[in-house]
Formats: sequence, structure tokens, C-alpha cells
Amino acid sequence: MYDVIISGAGPIGLFLACELRAYGIRTVVIERREAIDPTLKAGAVSGRGADILTRRGVVDLLGDLPSIADLMGGRKPGAGSLQSKTAPAGGAPRGHFAGLWILRGGSSTPSALVFAPQQRIEEALEAQARSTGADIRRGHAVEAFDEDDSGVTVSVSGPDGPYDLRARWLVGCDGGRSAVRKAAGFDFPGLDGVMTAYQAMADFDDPEFAPMGWHRMPRGLMVHGPHPQRVLVAEFDGPPTDRNAPITRAELEAAVRRVSETSVTITAVHSVTRFTDNTRQASAYRRGRVLLAGDAAHIHPPFGGQGLHLGLGDAINLGWKLAATVRGWAPPDLLDTYSTERHPVAERVLHNTRAQVALLQPGPRVDALRDIFTMLAETPEANRLLTDLMGELDVRYAGTGDHPLTGLYCPDLALKTASGDTRVADLSRGARALLLDLSDRGDVRDAVRPWADRVEVVTGVASSEDPEPGDLPDALLVRPDGHVAWAGADVAELGEAVRRWFGEPTTPAR
Repeated sequence: MYDVIISGAGPIGLFLACELRAYGIRTVVIERREAIDPTLKAGAVSGRGADILTRRGVVDLLGDLPSIADLMGGRKPGAGSLQSKTAPAGGAPRGHFAGLWILRGGSSTPSALVFAPQQRIEEALEAQARSTGADIRRGHAVEAFDEDDSGVTVSVSGPDGPYDLRARWLVGCDGGRSAVRKAAGFDFPGLDGVMTAYQAMADFDDPEFAPMGWHRMPRGLMVHGPHPQRVLVAEFDGPPTDRNAPITRAELEAAVRRVSETSVTITAVHSVTRFTDNTRQASAYRRGRVLLAGDAAHIHPPFGGQGLHLGLGDAINLGWKLAATVRGWAPPDLLDTYSTERHPVAERVLHNTRAQVALLQPGPRVDALRDIFTMLAETPEANRLLTDLMGELDVRYAGTGDHPLTGLYCPDLALKTASGDTRVADLSRGARALLLDLSDRGDVRDAVRPWADRVEVVTGVASSEDPEPGDLPDALLVRPDGHVAWAGADVAELGEAVRRWFGEPTTPAR
């Protein structure tokens, strides 16, 4: 018997498996595809997702990656292009809103943009999950399940025929058309799309048929680059009549010609997807012993590249809470906080992608709206708000106490400790909670000693400039997902926070 069955071996299911295995949770991942999907998808991870991959050490597993200059084949990068595997924040634009490369300064600086194709990230995550003992079964599919008070029995079809698996929990990470979500009876309200779009890697008889970058055209949206073969076209004439129909070269070529207003010929198609801009979200992410994460819980158009970091945020929030529930030390409502914390975050993403679709449509009225929006968005305060929104940088969960850091993602503080220099990112690789004692407070350390099996204590002096060391509290209690549960000096508050998130102690306080 397993503790958790995960349906879907995309990046979210694989990352969740890694999180659960860090706590020794018996985990199996069921994936219908026999190999990683080669279809063109995200080419980079930004915002909080970049932090998550960095703090769990996944970035170190990606190997050497091409620069944007390599991908562009010597062509001049457009505004907002990045020159290396990772791009530091500040200065040049670090992202776009509706194709406007204007996002620069957020209130919290992410580690870097992780410039890696989604397939490379999936390869690294699968290798990591397997190395930690996760059972990953490709070519198998969840067909149905029955739930009772003690667990879930899942019917699986595999290469050798059908069989059943038993686990305490089932998590659907199986994408926007999630079979788990449908079978469990989650509602999925939202809005239908207004566009038909294609994203492709293709060869053209004239590689310079359209300039690099994002371009609103009279008949739709044209995106060319950063690689000369990569193209995205969207027409705002309603959703596809049949999203499951095979995409022919002629269909793609006709759409590219209409939008680009050229007679370009496509000589070969290497990868192509068809999509629309549906925005839908499950009203809750848990029903009994079934949970949802990633696109299974919410779908939205890909503009702004928010899907991957949104899903990673789900998985890192859910992983430790589900593990605590399986291990038996979770407070009674801990698992329910997964939905209450993550649902509003996805709701904001759906909202901002709807706004982007409105700003991307052709026509003189939208021209006027974009001009005014751009003028306002380039003011420092508005730019900070937009950058935070797009990168999930301003997410604040409920915490204990009123210190400004409480509830926010913990900065990557540089610390001088008795055992040497380290950073919060390095300390976070084990997926454990941290008590950062920044003022050598013995009473603070004593307060969490009964939770030594759940909270790692680190005493050191902070030398980071973000925030200024003088603005830091005496200590911080950092949840396994990186958010600050408590910050301050009050030991009574600390005790309240530890119990709130990590239950009753294993050993009594002395």
C-alpha cells in the first residue's frame, strides 16, 4: 500500500513526488504517456517558481543550457530578452504583461529566471524523484477510483492489463482535462475562450517573414522568437471547434499567413499545439481524500508564463502539509489550508490573464487602452505591483505576529554560522521548516526544541542587504514552503506559531 498516488508525471506531479519523498512518504506516480511530452511548452521559469527550483536544488541538475543568443542564431535580441541561463533582476525588463516588456522592479527579488525548457526541468525532476525512491509508472493511466474512510482504491490500466492500487490519498496533477478532477466531481467554473491560437516550432521558406518579438496585427497576435523557428499566432474569432483534431501543416500555415499578412510557406513542422484562452478554476482543491494541483485545479492562457510557477507553488504548499497528515502530526485543519491559501493566488492569475487577452486584441480602441495602460504601468509603483503580480512575489499567507515579514516568502538571507557561511536557499534543500535564530537567543531555541523532528534550528548573523540586516527580527520561523510563519522576538508568539503549523510536539518541553 502507498501513502499517496499522484496522477500525472508532468513537472507538478514530479515535483510533488520529490517533496513527499523528502519526508519518506511512500509515493507512486501514474502517467499515461510513455515518455516526456516533446510538445513545445514553457521555455523558462520566472518569479517565485525560479526561487522554488533554486531552493530545492533542481537548477543545479539542469546542466549547461543555451543562452538566448544561441537560440536566436546570432540575431539581435528584442526588449526583455535574456542573455544567459539565469538573468538577475533589475535593469532590463524581466517579464511582460500582454506583450508589453515593461516589468522591472518587484517588492521581492527572485533568485533568477531559470532559462530552461520545460522538458529539461521534467527530466531533472523525474531523475530526482526516482533517486529518492518514488515509483514512477509510465504508460499507465488512472481509469477510476473508489474512496472510503481510510483511503482510495485506484483502478489503473497498464501495459500488462488492468490492476488496482491502494493509497491513503490521491492527488490529481493530470492537467487541464484532469480525469481525477472529473471523476471526483469537482466543479470547474469559469469563462470560455475567445481565441484560437497556435504555438509551433517550424521551418519557413523566409525565416525573416516577421520581425522578432510580440506584434498586434490587424487580424490577431503574432509572436516570433526568440528562436527563428518559434512562432505563436492567435486570432480572436472564437475557440477552436475541435481542440482534439490533428493539426495539419496547411492549417498552421494558413493561420500564420492570415495573422502575419504574408505569403510565407512552412516547409516543416517540428512541434505544434493548438490552444484557447479558457479560464477555469475548481472551487476547492480537496474533496475527501482527493486533491488537485497545477492545471488540474486551474487553467488559463499561457501569456506571461505563469502556469509553471503557479503549479510549483501549489506543489510546494501541498507537499509538506500532506506529508504531515500522513505522518500523523498535522494539526486538524492543516491540509485544508492548502486550498484556502492557494485558491486566491490562482484566482489572481486567471484574472490577470483575462486582462492580458483584452489588451492583446486588435483594434483602435485597444490601441488607446494599451497606450494609457503602458504609460501608467511604467510608473515605479504600478510597475512594482505588476511585477509582483506576475511573479507571485507579493503572496502573503496568514501568520502569527505583526512583523512585516510574517506571511511573506523568506528572503534568501546570507548567514554566518558557527559551521560556516550559508544561505537560506541552501538550508531549504531538505524541505524542512527552519528556525533562523539571528540574535543568539537561547530562549527562542529552547521554545522549538520539542519539535526537533520537524523544525531545524540555525543560529547565525545575517549579512544580506535584502532586507537590510537592521530591519530583521530576532528570529524567523520559516515553513517548508519558504513562507515566514512567525517573525519577531516574542517567545509566546513563537510557541503559538509552531503549534499552529506543526502540531503538538513529540517530546515534552523541559
